[in-house]
Amino acid sequence: MEKLETVEIAKEKTERREIRSFGEFWRFFLSELKPKGNPWTPFNLFSGLIMVLGFIFIIYRFVTGLSPTTNLGQEYPWGIWKGAVVNSGVAFAGGGYTLAFIVYILGMERYRPMLRETVLFAFLAYVFYAGALTIELGRWHLFYNPFIGNKYGVSSVLFIVAWHFMLYMVTLALEFSPAAAEWVGFKRARKVLGAAALGAVVFGVMLSIHHQAGLGAMFTMCKGKLHPLWYSEFMPVLYFISSIYAGPSVMIIVSSITQKLYAHRVDEEYRNAHPGIVLGLAKMCAATIFAYLFLQLILVHHEHDLYLITTPMGFWWLVEVGALAFVPMLLFIHGVQQKNLATINLAAVLALAGVLLNRLNNVFIAYNWYLPLSLKYYPTWQEVIILLTIIFIDVWVFRWIINRMHVLSKPPEWARMEKH
Repeated sequence: MEKLETVEIAKEKTERREIRSFGEFWRFFLSELKPKGNPWTPFNLFSGLIMVLGFIFIIYRFVTGLSPTTNLGQEYPWGIWKGAVVNSGVAFAGGGYTLAFIVYILGMERYRPMLRETVLFAFLAYVFYAGALTIELGRWHLFYNPFIGNKYGVSSVLFIVAWHFMLYMVTLALEFSPAAAEWVGFKRARKVLGAAALGAVVFGVMLSIHHQAGLGAMFTMCKGKLHPLWYSEFMPVLYFISSIYAGPSVMIIVSSITQKLYAHRVDEEYRNAHPGIVLGLAKMCAATIFAYLFLQLILVHHEHDLYLITTPMGFWWLVEVGALAFVPMLLFIHGVQQKNLATINLAAVLALAGVLLNRLNNVFIAYNWYLPLSLKYYPTWQEVIILLTIIFIDVWVFRWIINRMHVLSKPPEWARMEKH
């Protein structure tokens, strides 16, 4: 491991010659496509097989429609793609705006070493989750309608979400673009892009608040279809608050993994700062979960739904709110007090499971809960394969970039010398 670190540090000290033509860039890009390690690992083989099957099913779905590959219908227009990828994934990508706000707006520089990793994760998440949303559209070939003015539907919540998705993906790309410019040695572009980062962050935070809440706002139109314990006029607020702790929880887990698997790419500053960053994020998660639980209890009392807790769906609600929100909050607090990173990672996993379960409940478990089992939605195995394909592509691209760009380490010296 020490030898690998020495090699990487030596590479980082070597200044990359600026690419000045498309031909140079193309040759450079092709050279970077070569695997950095053993491509025949069990994970690569398994995920590669899943992705091949997934691509076949995606093409089949586009050609034949939704019915042959999914169990979606009139009673359940959204399924596991919407629940586990779009609704949950957007919340999981919430670390992009929370960390950017903490570093750029609040000026808490001790979190900066994790910032690029977080922005990269959020950017890739939005790109692939938008792709998943396209797959689930009935008339997917008309996905561009909200953007070109054809049947705008300006009164639709999904119109707002679509525009915010697009604008926030552009914003995240701009936030991460300095790392890409450093990778190819574009010094002048790096200076301009670095200077634009603050404006992109401010714009991105505003967009995130709106579309995180917008996803919850869609379900305010489902009164009578969504179980009373899950339905509330304050669902936009609940979605926004849950994204504040979901994003950092993801980054606690992801950063802990990258610190081990990509230790040769992590510089000393980030390695030393990581435990303190995780403790700080754990404190934020505990406080935010408390606010989320407090609002949940107020809403249940205000809507006079306490009697429903003793029903089967009420017990299911307690699993989501109690076991997967209250328990993680206690674990976060205990982990911070004991400075135990393992406990904090367990809390993060449980917290994310709670957010995921909440989104699945809203989309199809607590949605039309009164229907008989014969009419209930359950995902087909093709839906599961496509879901895994989207996740695995995201993972492959993430680690490809991690292995090539300054994501887990400081920018090269020439970039750090710039003033912006």
